[in-house]
Amino acid sequence: MLRTGVFVIARLTFREASRRRILLAALALGAVFLLIYGLGIHFIRQDMAKQRQGLQRVVAVPIHSFLALSALYVVNFLTLALAVLTSVDTVSGEIDSGTIHTLAAKPIRRWEIVLGKWLGFVSMLTLYLLLMAGGVVGLTRLILDYAVPNALRGLALMWINEILLLNVTLLGGTRLSTLANGVLAFAAYGIAFVGGWIEQIGAFLGNQTTVMIGILSSLLLPSEALWKRAAYEMRTALADAVPPNPFFSSVSVPSQAMVVYGVCYALIALVLAVYNFNRRDL
Repeated sequence: MLRTGVFVIARLTFREASRRRILLAALALGAVFLLIYGLGIHFIRQDMAKQRQGLQRVVAVPIHSFLALSALYVVNFLTLALAVLTSVDTVSGEIDSGTIHTLAAKPIRRWEIVLGKWLGFVSMLTLYLLLMAGGVVGLTRLILDYAVPNALRGLALMWINEILLLNVTLLGGTRLSTLANGVLAFAAYGIAFVGGWIEQIGAFLGNQTTVMIGILSSLLLPSEALWKRAAYEMRTALADAVPPNPFFSSVSVPSQAMVVYGVCYALIALVLAVYNFNRRDL
């Protein structure tokens, strides 16, 4: 069982994060995004009904699926950005400012500090993801009368993706400065994103070399692979009617082995973060 110190640090971390303007900005932008998405799909549905007196479902469903997955892609990115921006200085910044000495001097072990901070950020990110993704799924159901298939399974994979970036950022904070840590986290995500695009295009063209490049980039950071798998799980049966796009493509789908790799990657990053913090001179 986790010691009491972990929950104390988690509560303090959650409270501190909730007071930061980054979280407030993310909530405000999230509300604006949901408003725009709701209005957008409302008018799209009206136009579709007017132009063809109601498109046949075999045509409308792929369009609805594309709209839902594109919105969930934005939610995935917003939550990933929130994970990095709120946690990028949680270790390195407190070490540089000397704040960490206040916590380390108390009868709390170092591993409790790291796990407590991790638990606080996980709680915050989970609530944000549920709020945003739940809003997209709910609006899609209410306005378009389209239920996202396997929504819980897809959201679980998105949640793993957020935890992955959080753990990588916490690991970087135990060794790097705040600026270097932030640059590294976003650079790794960018490489994974580009690699995912290269893999999709290579698979579409039948070029195995570019597919291998994409797979190697996923091994470096499996964030884009986890999203591709989540999108695959939430796809409609008519998804092949939609051309390949950054939100979903059935041309090259990450396997379950890649999901397992992503989970192991996140766990190892967290263990290394605890290990590095225990050995670091404060």
